[in-house]
Amino acid sequence: MSDEERVACRTPTAGRTGQVRIPKWKFEAVRSAILEELASGDVPFSELTGRVKARLKDSERERMGSVGWHVATVKLELEVRGEIGRLSGPGRQVLTLGGER
Repeated sequence: MSDEERVACRTPTAGRTGQVRIPKWKFEAVRSAILEELASGDVPFSELTGRVKARLKDSERERMGSVGWHVATVKLELEVRGEIGRLSGPGRQVLTLGGER
């Protein structure tokens, strides 16, 4: 295993423990893209991966591996941290800056 710095990503789901550790550069690239997207308004989760891909540099996308997997993983950690939240209500998941509303 490389000595590359990693970030532990957790899930907000009750009863689930454990964490996934991803390289810090991947976490920061995806985190920045998610927060930039949400700064302009709420975003349905179903659109988030495409929007994040559009914000990543070509070189980042090439080195990232599965962008969708990284988006889902970082999104969950940002929810645990309270940086983003889900709008409550039925239907599709919609994300917003800050905690759950």
